[in-house]
Amino acid sequence: MQVTAVLTRAEEGGFVALNPETGTTSQGDTLDEAIANLREAVELYLEEFPMKLSGAPIVTTFAVQENA
Repeated sequence: MQVTAVLTRAEEGGFVALNPETGTTSQGDTLDEAIANLREAVELYLEEFPMKLSGAPIVTTFAVQENA
């Protein structure tokens, strides 16, 4: 099963990883570690709350106006 990982840099260093399908988050010092930790968290979530995911997600970015 393919799921989505959205990774952002953490202020304190490392990365925060989010799986939007389940709302699961994790973190790690490196991208690989953050993804591995997220994979484990998502697998544990799906053991407790099984779900079927349909189709590939659409992921995009958009701009917002910054307050000066």
